[in-house]
Amino acid sequence: MTESATIQKELDVYAIRQQFPILGREVKGKPLVYFDNAATSQKPQSVIDALLNYYTSFNANIHRGIHTLAEEATAAFEQTRDAVKEFIHAGSREEIIFTRGTTESINLVAYTWGRQNIKEGDEVIISCMEHHSNIVPWQMLCEEKKATVKAIPINDNGEIIFEEFEKLLSQKTKFISIVHASNSLGTINPVKKIIETAHKKGIVVLVDGAQSTVHLDINVQEMDCDFFAFSSHKLYGPTGVGVLYGKKKLLEAMPPFQGGGEMIKQVTFEKTTYADLPYKFEAGTPNIADTIALKTALDFINETGKDKIRRHENELLKYATAQLEQIPGLKIIGKAKEKVSVVSFVVDNVHPQDMGILLDNRGIAVRTGHHCTQPLMDRFCIPGTVRASFAMYNTKEEIDELVKGVQRAVKMLS
Repeated sequence: MTESATIQKELDVYAIRQQFPILGREVKGKPLVYFDNAATSQKPQSVIDALLNYYTSFNANIHRGIHTLAEEATAAFEQTRDAVKEFIHAGSREEIIFTRGTTESINLVAYTWGRQNIKEGDEVIISCMEHHSNIVPWQMLCEEKKATVKAIPINDNGEIIFEEFEKLLSQKTKFISIVHASNSLGTINPVKKIIETAHKKGIVVLVDGAQSTVHLDINVQEMDCDFFAFSSHKLYGPTGVGVLYGKKKLLEAMPPFQGGGEMIKQVTFEKTTYADLPYKFEAGTPNIADTIALKTALDFINETGKDKIRRHENELLKYATAQLEQIPGLKIIGKAKEKVSVVSFVVDNVHPQDMGILLDNRGIAVRTGHHCTQPLMDRFCIPGTVRASFAMYNTKEEIDELVKGVQRAVKMLS
């Protein structure tokens, strides 16, 4: 039995597709081919049902009520915290902070740990492939503190040059914030090796897991990262929910991010004392329904089997890469040895936006542009790329449609 046949036996993609209602629609008279999963994944019916169930069965504010609906909503909300703890293998539930997304999680660390610990002359290290949400908060912090942001260079394959990273480390280095998997290139960075190297010098490390958490097995204790951030909406869950994991000793020492209800123990006009973890960082009414539905999304992934999903996605990545490389004038940007299921490419004399429009006319959804990684595009001297990113519900037949669409676009535009 071939590897492809084995994967097909393990993962019934066509049965999975039936659980995603949106995949049955048409776009401009063509069946939808959704290859924009790195931006946001589609949602299974179970997640949609979880949202509906909250609003129709036990809609209430959490933690502060003693009536039945409030207790049911609180229990469901906190069950998601436990599910996240298990999903990323955190040491305790107090280390799981709910935010609006990866962006807010990174900003939380920059504005609390960063403001408390970064001083004039200090340095923060990121990489050349960071999303803007892992660049701008550190630039803002360093501008305020008169510190410096430095970027790890990458090679032509889109891989971090580790020797150059080591050269950047000095007594001035206080913090490293590094993407686990690039949203533009698919590159999987050697975060564990980076963390080990940093910790030998007493440097704190945050890992941006926005793209990695859905594809890779995440064990924050084994990784030994100090902070880890990710978003629900890339995990087949709802938008507007994110997670910040932080080591308990660091979170306890950090000041609150926002003030208001829920994050307090006692308030007087003279002094406020703050709540224990994790609530110290969860001011106000949270995104209750979507947080509850995140557990359903995690359950869906676990029940499907992350190892099966990963093997299927890797097969799609290999197939798409091989097929696209046969198109004259097409160049794949990002050829790292270790990648998640992202193919980013340019075509001679064809602007990525034009390609995206022509593919959309055939019902094929891809992402075009700089993907919120403008410094990375500058590194490759290009304005942007066409990015196709794959999920558990995608098929080789859909990739064939992508290839045909690109071929037709090349004929029209070149």
